[in-house]
Amino acid sequence: MNLAVTSARGTSLPLPGSLRVNRRLAQWLKFHVDGYVEVFSGKVEIGQGIVTALAQIAAEELDLALDQVRMVPASTLVSPDEAVTSGSLSVQESGTALCHACAEARAIYLHAAAARLGVPIETLRVDNGRIVSSSGAQTSYWELADDTLLDREATGQVAPKSSTQHHIVGTSVARRDLSDKIFGRPCFIHDLELPRMLHGRVLRPPSPDATLLELDDAKVRAQASVVTVVRDGSFIGVLAENEAGADAALKALAAGATWRQRASLPDEAALATWLVAQEAETSVVDSKAATTRRPVARTMNARYSRPYLAHGSIGPSCALAQLQESSLHVWTHSQGIFNLRKDLAPALGLAANQIVVEHVQGAGCYGHNGADDVAFDAARLALAVDGRPVRVQWSRADELAWSPFGPAMVVDVEADLDDAGDIVAWRHTIWSNGHTSRPGRSKTPALLGAWHLDNAFERLPAINPPVAHGGGAERNAIPLYTFPAWQIVNHWVLAMPLRASALRSLGAYANVFAIESFIDEVATTAGVDPVAYRLRYLDDPRARAVVERATAKFGWSSRQKSDGIGHGVGFARYKGGGAYCAVLAEIEAEAEIRVRRLVIAIDAGLVINPDGVANQIEGSAIQATSWTLKEAVRFDRERVTSDSWQAYPILRCSGAPVVDVDIVSRPDCPAVGVGEAAQGPTAAAIANAVFDALGIRMRELPLTGERIRAAIG
Repeated sequence: MNLAVTSARGTSLPLPGSLRVNRRLAQWLKFHVDGYVEVFSGKVEIGQGIVTALAQIAAEELDLALDQVRMVPASTLVSPDEAVTSGSLSVQESGTALCHACAEARAIYLHAAAARLGVPIETLRVDNGRIVSSSGAQTSYWELADDTLLDREATGQVAPKSSTQHHIVGTSVARRDLSDKIFGRPCFIHDLELPRMLHGRVLRPPSPDATLLELDDAKVRAQASVVTVVRDGSFIGVLAENEAGADAALKALAAGATWRQRASLPDEAALATWLVAQEAETSVVDSKAATTRRPVARTMNARYSRPYLAHGSIGPSCALAQLQESSLHVWTHSQGIFNLRKDLAPALGLAANQIVVEHVQGAGCYGHNGADDVAFDAARLALAVDGRPVRVQWSRADELAWSPFGPAMVVDVEADLDDAGDIVAWRHTIWSNGHTSRPGRSKTPALLGAWHLDNAFERLPAINPPVAHGGGAERNAIPLYTFPAWQIVNHWVLAMPLRASALRSLGAYANVFAIESFIDEVATTAGVDPVAYRLRYLDDPRARAVVERATAKFGWSSRQKSDGIGHGVGFARYKGGGAYCAVLAEIEAEAEIRVRRLVIAIDAGLVINPDGVANQIEGSAIQATSWTLKEAVRFDRERVTSDSWQAYPILRCSGAPVVDVDIVSRPDCPAVGVGEAAQGPTAAAIANAVFDALGIRMRELPLTGERIRAAIG
């Protein structure tokens, strides 16, 4: 639905970004007589620096100093409903909405100032909140502060500043959230303490399909620190006065529980074969027919795969909840506080308006992790005590074994070539679960604990987001290259033995890895330099620019061949319409692959905070390096076994590559997100560098030393 408002002239203008569904200006900002403005956003800080970027946007449009802007943590009580903070969309959705809301608020206050001062509006300017007339008369936002002024819908009639007028947007600003984290001050949800707080733990089944048969909890209830044991079907929780008591009680509960289990998981060693063999809903994502027929001299094909991936957050998920009279207050690091509230209500038997959900920062978030699930745990346990707040923190084993995983994927790529080695036709086929099981999007609550209740809610297959919203499994499957013909097919696998949901970049990581690895294979067969071969099929000048900038900065044309050292390239435009990203990798092949350096060029349109962009690209590239070299969820036929850092290794600081980020400035283009743009190109660049070093094509992730040695034979 195209939501719009009608202007005074009677024309219909679409509202930009999240203003489409949060149209009242008062939802976005509030001026205070004490000399500051509160800014509200439904997007949450998850380490991406969004509170800083949004503050820059507000300060720019309102002509304020940055320290006059106070960002209010997201809460269902006061914030606009912006669904989920995901998909590298915060600047595009919330930033764009805030930009226009602030521009219109500035105009409203200028009209109010002109009326108060009795001067023409054209004579007014704003300087750090003071509204000054050329005649010398002045007032301020703070003197005029009146909530009724912004208690109206946005019209879309006021244009924001042009990029040539920017003084704050486009400059590097220190992130507001970093100092507390760097100096160890309390800022995470794990640090939050409330008076008379109880500590809760939930006993997980020994495997995903286990059913509780018996529970002997008499000894647990007798423990001195235990307040109560909660049993609701197979959901078992305990509340204690302190963490040590909660941990001891959980251990005793586990000893007193009897479960029925079954071997329901596939063979991990044959995961790709299992995926391809499953029932699936098949759809043609996109197709293009050639305008002229060209003879096919040969056909090349290859199969690529990735395993299930864990989020691997350094801090295990945590939440607090408190029942106050008829209202339940939940503190969470969820990416979607409104969506979480929507699922908590039926799962707990409450109305949505009885629940307040407030965001507090967590220690690492890369998609749909355990934040929503632990919020349910805390909320369910809080219902068992009268008014005392409950804190639940998951263990490392909980986090690595029970959080949703990024789905395993198989990608087949095939190309028809002519005699000259040019691509005549391209085919790309995907097998994958859906890529989101987030709360608020399904007909039943998507919460782990809700599936274990006595009146259990059905666990449904993960949803695959539509291509129009960025896609899930098929994200970035449509190449940006100008091939004469292609067909892109997605097989949405409905069987979901392990819980699958959103992980950073969704299907783009595997699809770009496959596309960019395969085009390297084709270039090698054609005897053409991989960069030159890509440029042959790139008509988009912005795409060409990032590839050329990255290769020039890397020194691609002057690179020297030496034993065990390899160089590779990867490129993509995230979601086909977001940021352009080219990655050049240098690797060293020893007992394990070590990525020495990554050179990355990024074009994200108008850049709000260059330092923030560089940080996001660097972080995502290092994470992609970890995925590519090390990470895979391990499991036997009954349960996930990679429930520790020993069994699920991630890249250590000592193994992190040097990352050099080059930002291609496009202030005349709309701002787009950058947080997920480097994931796929980094994986492909590393795999292509491995081929350059060792002469072997690695198509199955991760690229462990063991797997490479097996390929070498």
